[in-house]
Order: sequence, then structure tokens, then C-alpha cells
Amino acid sequence: MIKVGIIGGSGYTGGELIRILLNHQKAEIDFVYSTTKAGKPVSDAHEDLLGVTDLKFSGEINPEVDMLFLCLGHGNSTSFLSENQFSDKTKIIDLSNDFRLAEDSNFKEKKFVYGLPELNRSEIKNAQFIANPGCFATAIQLALLPLAEGEKLINEVHINATTGSTGVGVGLNDKAHFSWRNNNISWYKPFIHQHLGEIGESLESLQHSKTNIFLLPQRGNFTRGIFSTSYTRFDGSLDDAKKMYSSFYAEAPFTQVSEHEIHLKQVVNTNHCHLHLHKHDNILLITSAIDNLLKGASGQAIQNMNLMFGFEETEGLQLKASCF
Repeated sequence: MIKVGIIGGSGYTGGELIRILLNHQKAEIDFVYSTTKAGKPVSDAHEDLLGVTDLKFSGEINPEVDMLFLCLGHGNSTSFLSENQFSDKTKIIDLSNDFRLAEDSNFKEKKFVYGLPELNRSEIKNAQFIANPGCFATAIQLALLPLAEGEKLINEVHINATTGSTGVGVGLNDKAHFSWRNNNISWYKPFIHQHLGEIGESLESLQHSKTNIFLLPQRGNFTRGIFSTSYTRFDGSLDDAKKMYSSFYAEAPFTQVSEHEIHLKQVVNTNHCHLHLHKHDNILLITSAIDNLLKGASGQAIQNMNLMFGFEETEGLQLKASCF
């Protein structure tokens, strides 16, 4: 049984980690650190945990934990690790974007491995430090990696991806307010989203050349999930594409290719990514759907932890979708 610490446990990703770890057979929570909620019940921040756990937020850190999750705002993990020391045996998974790019992956003698299991499973198994991928990055990479491996991304890729309101975190702003978001849809950061860098690096590692990606992110009027559609020129048949995807994800327990059109409710509250392929003339359309807080964040972090410690990859992650 490994001991786990969580830094920044009052937000959405911290809450999801706590829920999963409470039912994990190989790990137990040692502390959930908070500077503002120390001493208060975890259920004060995560009300669905009332009656499930009597765990309280801690104002102290145990530097000897086996596993540490950083659920801090982007840019804060570097300062936290600069100010706090942990045991040489402590493994760390960071859920921010601080260490995802190759140029940022080395920090104070720590080498962070990019934590997309479908791409870097063997490296993750041997890693001590993991940079957990972004939510958009996960949905889009899983849609395109098989094409990159086959060096088929020789034409530009157009992507439309819609995310739920939890993607902006617990802090309220005018674009997350119910009155604005309900019965509404809008785009943001067109063609310049911050996840494009990590997507590009992963695709180039397989494709061995740069792929031009045009991403249009959208805000949806729902809370959880990402529904993404990507399309690009593909000169092979639909069966050719299906064989590529089936082969690439043959050993991936959480990524499935559906013969039928997919929808978001299939994956919400799970660690799964569902994909669907559709061919129109010489254009291949790839639809992908994930839960942004699970496969796009905390679920994938637990998946990485399982790989790092040699546990079953699916341990703690057999979660049921709210399909109806």
C-alpha cells in the first residue's frame, strides 16, 4: 500500500483524485494539503464526499510520501517544488502545464516524462516524474496519433472541440457563470490554444515532420466532457483507417474505437476515450470524446500512477458512465 499526498486538493482535479483514491486498493491518502482550508473537512469543498470520508485538509506536508500529486494552477508547480523538498523515493505527477513541453521538462534535476500512456507507456513505467497532459491535448492526440504513426498527417488538420464549464476550474468568471453559460455556446482562443504545443510535439515524435493544426475550442453549456471532431485528407479507405486505429490501441484499456457514432454521455464520469471514424470522399473525420476531469486530468493521473508502481493499469478506474 503506497501513501499519497495531494497538493491543491480543493479544486475539481483534486476532488476527482480524492474520490478515486478512496476506492483504490493499492493506495491510501496520507494528506490533502491546503493553505486556506487546513483543519476543515474535505467534504466542505467536495460536498458529495459527505458521509464517504472524514478526511480533513492538512496544513502540513509529509515529504516521505510515495506519490505526490500537484493540482496547482498553471505556473505554480515550479515555485512549489522550488520551496519544498521531498524524499528521493517520492514520485511526482504534475497536473499543470509547467513541465509538458520538452524545453520545460527538466527542472532542478527532475526529468518529467510526458504522461500520455497510449504514447509513452514504457517511459512512464520507468519514470519518477510525470507531466500529466492537458484535457484538450488528450482528446485531440488520441484522435490523431495513429495517423501520425502511419505518417499520414501530411495535410493540415482542422479541429472543432467543445468543453464543459469545469475546464476553467472552480474560480468563477463571467464566462463560467450559469446565467451566461446556460443555453449558450462560444469560441475562445481560436488557433492559439495553449495545448497546441504539447499536441504538436507528440505528433511530430511519430510523424517525424510538422503537422499544421487549426484548433477552434468552444465553450459548451454543460459541465463535464470534451467532444472533439478532427478532419484531414486521407487517401486510404475507411477500412485502412480502422485497421490503423485498432492496431495502435490494441493494448490501450481506456481507448476504444466505436463502429457507431459516439456521444459525450458515453464517457462522462469515466477514464475512457471513445473514437469514431467516418470517411467522406477523401476526408477522414475522427470524433473523440473524453471526460475532461478524468481522462483529461485526474483519471489519467491515476492511470500514470498505476503504471509507475506496477499496479494494474485499470486499478481504481472502473468507473460507470452516466449515459442516461
